[in-house]
Order: sequence, then C-alpha cells, then structure tokens
Amino acid sequence: MSGPLAGLRILEMPAIGPAPMAAMVLAGMGAEVLRIARPGPADLGSGQAAERNLLNRGRPAVALDLKSAEGQALALRLAAQADALVEGFRPGVMERLGLGPAKCHGVNPRLVYGRVTGWGQEGPLARSAGHDLNYIAVTGALHAIGRRGELPAPPLALLGDFAGGALHLVVGILAALLERGVSGRGQVVDAAVTDGTAALMTMFHGLLATGRHVEERGANLLDSGAFFYDVYPCADGKLVAVAPIEQRFFEELLGRIGLPPDAFPRRLDPSTWPAAREVLAAHLRTRSRNEWCALLEGSDSCFAPVLTMEEAPHHPHARARDAYLEVGGVVQPAPAPRFDRTPSPAPVPPAPDRGNPAALSRWGVEPEEIERLAARGVVA
Repeated sequence: MSGPLAGLRILEMPAIGPAPMAAMVLAGMGAEVLRIARPGPADLGSGQAAERNLLNRGRPAVALDLKSAEGQALALRLAAQADALVEGFRPGVMERLGLGPAKCHGVNPRLVYGRVTGWGQEGPLARSAGHDLNYIAVTGALHAIGRRGELPAPPLALLGDFAGGALHLVVGILAALLERGVSGRGQVVDAAVTDGTAALMTMFHGLLATGRHVEERGANLLDSGAFFYDVYPCADGKLVAVAPIEQRFFEELLGRIGLPPDAFPRRLDPSTWPAAREVLAAHLRTRSRNEWCALLEGSDSCFAPVLTMEEAPHHPHARARDAYLEVGGVVQPAPAPRFDRTPSPAPVPPAPDRGNPAALSRWGVEPEEIERLAARGVVA
C-alpha cells in the first residue's frame, strides 16, 4: 500500500452522494477501505455500469444484508477492526440496525465514527428527505448563484454534497484520527451538508456585513456582476473566462487584447459595468477561442478557456500534471491532493457489489464462514 493513509482501515456503509465521495478520497490517499454494498439482483453493480460509477473506485465491495442479525453481527466485527467508519444513512438508521456509535464504540473505543447527512443528526429537518439542491437552498448559497434577473443556477452537486458534505467529513475524520493519537479514543464526526455549505459561505457573510456584497444575483464582484470577472463568447462560439480583479492584471489583459489602458477608467464603479461589458464582449467576439488562448494563456491576464468535460483532460496543463488518468477504459480525474514522499496509489476500477471473498478474508473472515454466510444470503 502507498499513500499517507496507508495502514488505516475504514469501513464504508451503503450510501449515495457525499459518503462514497468521502470514502473515495480516503482510499485515494492510501487507506484500506472496505465498501459494504446493499444486496440486490445479480446484475446490480456489475459489468459496464459499475465500471463507470467512479465514486466507488479504489476499494473492494461486499454485498451484506444489514437487516439480518448475522449481517449486523458481521458488520460489527468489521467495525471492531476499523480505524474509521463512514455512513450516510438518515439519523437513527444505524442505531436501528444495531450499528450506531454506542454499539460500535462498545467493541472498538478507538473508532472514529463519521456520519454525513443533509441536515445533520438533530434539528427539525434532520429526518426529512432531501438532496443537494434543498440543502444549499437553506444556506443562502443557492440564492447567491446566478445571473442578474435570472433564477438561481444549481451548481451540480459540487457545492453541497461534495464540498459541503464529503470534504468536510474527510477533514473531520482526519482531525479526529489526529486527536485519537493524543487521547487514544475515537469520537463521532457529524458532517451536515447544510453546515459545511454554510461554512463555505463565510467570506460572503463578511462582505455582506461590510456592504461589499448585495443580495441581488449578478450584481457583485464574483457572481458575474463585474464585467472583468465573467465568461464571454468568442468568434467561433466557444467561451473564455476572464478574471483580472487586480488593476495590474487588468492592464495586462487590456494590453494583450489590444485595448488602451484607459478604456475603462471607472472599472470598479458598478454603474459602469453594463456598458463596459458590451465593449469587452464585442472585442472578445473578434477572435476564436484558440486565438485568444495563444495570446493570453500563460500570462498574468487571469484568462482561461472554458473547456467541456471531454476537452479538459487534453489541456496542456492537465496533461503536464497528469491530472487525469485512464482507468479501466474510463478517463477520470486523478486523486488529489499530491504528496511528494508518500504518493497516492494509482486508482483501480470500481469493484462489483458482490463476490470479492478476498476482501472479507483480509478482514479476518474465514473462507468457510464466507461460504456459510453466502449460502444463507447474508453475503452476496
């Protein structure tokens, strides 16, 4: 095993969204993660579909019936050997399965018990169903994202599930593991997508409090309000992003695209932004995206082409950094961040949700017991 987390064992319970994302990040850093999958029809989680469920990459899976007494007992035995557990059920589900924090800490007091939900473990909405869009809606983040006069723009699941939920859970688990080195005891990490997303909005609350941010969408420096921080079409219809906030970078952009340095004398005055946008947009439509890339990329003009997901892996910078890999015939992002002394292991394709007896064997389950549990339908 390689990576800075090599030697750590993590048990991942069945979930969607932020929980498998967090487990993928931890496995990408070298942790040995065992993914528990839900039992189901034989074709679920197998074949081509499973190979493209990239959130499940880098770790083996075992389908386990957690509703059976034997399945719960086996999961508890696995938790007894783990350094951390990741679960994304609604509050109370793990307790009803006999696998809540109290039960798991009873067999493993050093266990870091990581929980990620949309609303958190308590509160009036805690047990309600929801998805990323709902969670970021109540934090003020969704309201702030979009163009002037238009509805808020859902930012995929990046802001809520993955940044607000998964990455905050990873940080919390790693912090709890560090603290365990001092106290010798595990603890529960309660990562709520709403909490994490609210934390990501901290800077904007500060700007709002000082009058440097307004609630209207598309009227601020970083939300497409400023003409020098936005996306523009080129002559070929492709897009470029310009973001020279600082004066010296703005002057660099103007010089390279052929506009005089005094073309926008009041550029920080929001009342001038609509007219200035028209001038800059008209100028950027005079050349193709590739032509602008040749003039601006690599300079201090704060410029970048707006690439599609298919284009991004082929960009020279991404290729120079090996930012994308082809694993199992699928092009996908490489693990991040990077470590110079303990590099992350190369990703392996997502494993099928059933079979994989070797995965249980590595956690001390004897082959005879695996066969017996499989015959009883506890393990698929």
